[in-house]
Amino acid sequence: MPTRKELSGLRTKLRVCVMAVVYGLVIAMVSANVWPLLLLKLGAPFAAVAEVIFLGLYLWWVGGGGPPAAWKSARAASFRSGKLTRTEWFWGLLAAIFFAIAVHASIAVLFRFVAFPTEEFRHGYNFSFVPTVPLRWLAVVLSAASAGICEETGFRGYMQHPIEERYGANVAILVSSTFFMLVHLNKSWATLGMVPIVVGAGVLLGRLAWASRSLLPGMIGHILMDIGLFAYWWTGIAGNFTTRPVSETGVDRLFIFAIAIFAISLGIVLMAISKLRRESALSA
Repeated sequence: MPTRKELSGLRTKLRVCVMAVVYGLVIAMVSANVWPLLLLKLGAPFAAVAEVIFLGLYLWWVGGGGPPAAWKSARAASFRSGKLTRTEWFWGLLAAIFFAIAVHASIAVLFRFVAFPTEEFRHGYNFSFVPTVPLRWLAVVLSAASAGICEETGFRGYMQHPIEERYGANVAILVSSTFFMLVHLNKSWATLGMVPIVVGAGVLLGRLAWASRSLLPGMIGHILMDIGLFAYWWTGIAGNFTTRPVSETGVDRLFIFAIAIFAISLGIVLMAISKLRRESALSA
């Protein structure tokens, strides 16, 4: 039987975990939904200005600025506010760029096994009310920036970091990736085949935050990923995926190319994360 002290310690750990999940979800999802409301109410040009101001204030607060002063150090720690060296920036940016490439390549591979469900992917992402193509691109970029900044802060920062401190990186990344996947399951594009891609993206972003001790590389990778998702897969502004499944076309060069790009990109991401972890350990 566990002793009273052991039970008390377990309750403390569980309380930290539950609070980290709650805070992470609130920090991520409430702030990420400010941009859609601004866009609908104000229109693209004015909403963009308001969102940039909001994101600036958001980053200032979650990084430890403003009230309450008692939470300042906890907010800074959850935001992973440490500075990156030049070498860490190199590996972080490399991981971010190839993370986005790997995600898009994995989606392309998925929809060579099954037909691309265009209607499901386009449902809820109609930017036709935005009057011009340049303004639609502006909406795409700010949609990606809002999601990348707010979700990385919530999931990989406020949720994952406190759990890392109590349970270690593997448990923390598993928790943050699971909830990252769960909050996206209500999307119409969240088909069965997309679930492992979303989970995998969450795991890579979690490893990147842990290895670099910073949210910035993950934010950049997340934003780059989402620009492609919004512009191509979700709205069609950048084009349409019309390639048929290999069951209809046979194994062709495009299919082999997509698999190769995915494998190479994933390998580069994993290598960069490993290098980052080594560098951050040396500079700690």
